[in-house]
Amino acid sequence: MPNLSSLFRGASDSLSEAGAKLLRSRRLMRAPIWLYRARLGFVLGSRILLLEHIGRKSGRIRRVALEVIDHPDPDTYVVASGFGTRAQWFKNLQADPHVKVSVGTRVSRPAMARTLSTSEADAALRRYVDRHRRAWKTMKPVLESTLGVPVETTNTALPMVELRLTAG
Repeated sequence: MPNLSSLFRGASDSLSEAGAKLLRSRRLMRAPIWLYRARLGFVLGSRILLLEHIGRKSGRIRRVALEVIDHPDPDTYVVASGFGTRAQWFKNLQADPHVKVSVGTRVSRPAMARTLSTSEADAALRRYVDRHRRAWKTMKPVLESTLGVPVETTNTALPMVELRLTAG
């Protein structure tokens, strides 16, 4: 007879895999983009932003909705790449850091993207975990599944990007 801990671990693993599968659902992940395009992004509040960037190969405008991990000052947002450095938006920012950010009632504001150092990412992740413990408890195993490595608040494997709004 299996013990309870192995049953819970199996259920937890299944939930992590299901969460990772949801993150790979293009239709679900693009739904917030349509809200922003309909000028309804404000209904998502300040936890989800729309990032407009340029495709490094196509040169076309690309859009992705991302959770705000940190908002250290009024003109700075920090986002994380749940698929690591292989995420297309992350690769595009490495090629061209000039982006536009929409969040809440702020629409299509020019910004510069900068990949955070590991120590900066660790600090941002610690602040996120402190503020959103329940969300982190749910998302941590999902992120570990998508990244394929453990995610800790020290030497985190979760790449993070600072988006700093610019004057134009």
